[in-house]
Amino acid sequence: MLARRTLLRAGGWAAGLALIGLPAAAPAAAVVEIRMRGNADGSKVWFDPIGVLVEPGQTIRWINIDPGNAHTSTAYHPANAGHPLRIPEGAAPWNSDYLLPEQSFELSLTTAGVYDYFCIPHEEAGMAGRLVVGRPQGSLSAATLPEPARRLLPSPEEIVRRKAVRATP
Repeated sequence: MLARRTLLRAGGWAAGLALIGLPAAAPAAAVVEIRMRGNADGSKVWFDPIGVLVEPGQTIRWINIDPGNAHTSTAYHPANAGHPLRIPEGAAPWNSDYLLPEQSFELSLTTAGVYDYFCIPHEEAGMAGRLVVGRPQGSLSAATLPEPARRLLPSPEEIVRRKAVRATP
């Protein structure tokens, strides 16, 4: 019989827990990372991926990897400077505040639906993204988005089909 330490070291953590009489917990869903990016001269900025499918309760982490800009992750919500509501009714809005290069912000969303968000200083440049949490019902009108975001954001159906939609700079 294998020693408990050998089982755990070999990656058999569930078997090891069963041997000592503890129930095995389900592994947590991986953290979804969204990078805040920009080109060298600062003329183009984007979220990468621009559209992501996540499960309710899964952690999303935005990381600013753009050495030349500060960015935000901000929900389209009236609480954020009167922006239109583009997250599920009753879901809490968020605003990361300004993230300097190499800083990050994490959030977990539990209400299923489509969540659109933007970068405060770069919204008019089209720096917007979309999260699909679980399996949403209904659809969103693009009418309340700035023109650059309307052109760039993938549909919720495309995000569900592809799981992640990468931006093309």
